[in-house]
Amino acid sequence: MSALVELVGVSKQFDQVAALAPVDFAAEGHKTTVLIGPSGCGKSTLLRLIIRLLVPDTGTIKFDGAPVNAENILQLRRRIGYVIQDGGLFPHLTARNNVLLMARHLGKDEKMMRDRLEEICALTRFPLDALSRYPLELSGGQRQRVSLMRALLLSPELLLLDEPLGALDPLVRASLQKDLKEIFARLQQTAILVTHDLAEAAYLADEIVLMNEGLIVQRGSIVDLREKPANNFVSEFINAQRSLALA
Repeated sequence: MSALVELVGVSKQFDQVAALAPVDFAAEGHKTTVLIGPSGCGKSTLLRLIIRLLVPDTGTIKFDGAPVNAENILQLRRRIGYVIQDGGLFPHLTARNNVLLMARHLGKDEKMMRDRLEEICALTRFPLDALSRYPLELSGGQRQRVSLMRALLLSPELLLLDEPLGALDPLVRASLQKDLKEIFARLQQTAILVTHDLAEAAYLADEIVLMNEGLIVQRGSIVDLREKPANNFVSEFINAQRSLALA
């Protein structure tokens, strides 16, 4: 299957410090690719480059075979859903209005979007009677479900998730991991997810991409990383999360 997203020789520096060394990366359609690694390794930078919140210093980025550039990024963003760690919800808007914000901006049919909203409430297990609540009236898990619904409303071809579950307590996080896995499978969703949690990566990923110091160190399954580490860093990273390493 061909890659939906492809980066060739892409790099990014901040104040002459390399956040991302020249890397090649591809994410296949209808698969979940998980970027993992220590803080500051370039995971989130790579995600922001794909959606052009950052502009690469070198290299090319392609989405569905077309180069991503300043001229087409607004059109491409309509085909991409983006979820960040704290949800990024507008506090003065209800859950319903947060989810429908982009659809209304684009002039989508209101009835069609209301019907779609009911569908994704069922898909994400979000209660319909909570749609009238404001973000501060929702739990952390509910806020993340609203952020996910907003990203899914327009049926994106690509879903980008930047540590979407990182701030949640373990029970809520486990529940949302299960729901995400089911949603990705049901929608045949192409997703790129950033996490620092190896167990989460192993549970959700079709492919794990391990990064360190702006470089892709190894990619493959959890078995590949555990049994055939590319170097000492891979072994150390795996062993640092002993519960999974010993499983």
